[in-house]
Amino acid sequence: MPVSEAHSRVVYDALRASGVKVVSALPETWLVHLIRMAEDDPNMILVRLAKEEEGVGVSMGAHFAGVRSALLMQNHGFLQAINGIVSGAMLYHMPLLLMISDRGHLGEKDPWQTEGGRYTRRVLDALGIVHDELRNPDEVAVKVDRAMTLAQSSLSPVALLMTRSLMWEEPPPPPAGPPPAAGLAAPRAAGERPGGSGA
Repeated sequence: MPVSEAHSRVVYDALRASGVKVVSALPETWLVHLIRMAEDDPNMILVRLAKEEEGVGVSMGAHFAGVRSALLMQNHGFLQAINGIVSGAMLYHMPLLLMISDRGHLGEKDPWQTEGGRYTRRVLDALGIVHDELRNPDEVAVKVDRAMTLAQSSLSPVALLMTRSLMWEEPPPPPAGPPPAAGLAAPRAAGERPGGSGA
């Protein structure tokens, strides 16, 4: 699978380091390793969702219990969860860390993923939700920590967009064909006589 397990581990470790104890998610290709890591971690509570909007309620409940959480979702999941984000986290001033797999940009091969990526940033800006991009593994830990810090201090949603350059590993090109066997003559040009130039 071209989804980077190593970079998913970097993201997951950053969530753990920022104090996240509850993760909610709906299955999605780019999130598969993150969800499995949360499921395998005895110190993490994984809440599987039927729709992303439910994750807003999970994070609000976690906040009331004094526990930090993160909501994993894809672009279209974010758009689907707008009502819960606005009517829940924003209205009642709840910290909400949104980890969004940023589909639908250069290199996207799935037609059904293209529209969500086109509008995600515009909707985040329209709602006044602070957001940033995760593009390489070296910046993940710092940005996740800062996003969580801001969500907690401002009591509001903060979004991190996990880009293709971070989450996707392009498969290596196929190996070149074998070289010609030793001792075989190269093919002659059209009209060339054996042993001559054809002149």
